[in-house]
Amino acid sequence: MKTVYFITSNQGKVEEATAKLKAYDYKIVQKNYGYPEIQAERLEDVASFGVTYLQQNKIDHPFILEDAGIFIDALKGFPGVYSSFAYFTIGLDGILQLLKTVPKQNRTAEFRSVYAYGTPEGDCELFLGTCKGNITVKKRGKKGFGYDPIFQPNAMSKTFAEMTPEEKNSISHRAKSLEQLVTFLQNK
Repeated sequence: MKTVYFITSNQGKVEEATAKLKAYDYKIVQKNYGYPEIQAERLEDVASFGVTYLQQNKIDHPFILEDAGIFIDALKGFPGVYSSFAYFTIGLDGILQLLKTVPKQNRTAEFRSVYAYGTPEGDCELFLGTCKGNITVKKRGKKGFGYDPIFQPNAMSKTFAEMTPEEKNSISHRAKSLEQLVTFLQNK
């Protein structure tokens, strides 16, 4: 079994990555080194900065990190790269309040995930995954984390928070970016 060091404090992300990568004979080891998240317009820029920061601070092994966001069309892409900040300040209720007058058919959104792979030698590879869907009118489900109770993927009747981990891991934005990362790692 190969080891992958995942730099994150988010246990939910670790659980999803562990479930997905186990099938490919990878073991996830969580490291909470912490790194600053810059204010940028693209997730790719945030992830690249995190990789560079860790490399400059003498990380001594290859690693992955991930940044994700939910981009809501009716809010002109908000919260986007500020998803974590919005989640911890206004929360899901605040997002639903912002969309209170938006008709159901206009509540389209896209979850995006960027996994980054870095090495002490300065390598940085990025892998983007997306999942299109809609923001529900109320929270539904108790599974998952973050925006899962208000995001319903296209062609699905459940929110991420109503799905089993296996269901979510088969279609989510993180699953798609992780699959690209796995392909990269297997071809390295």
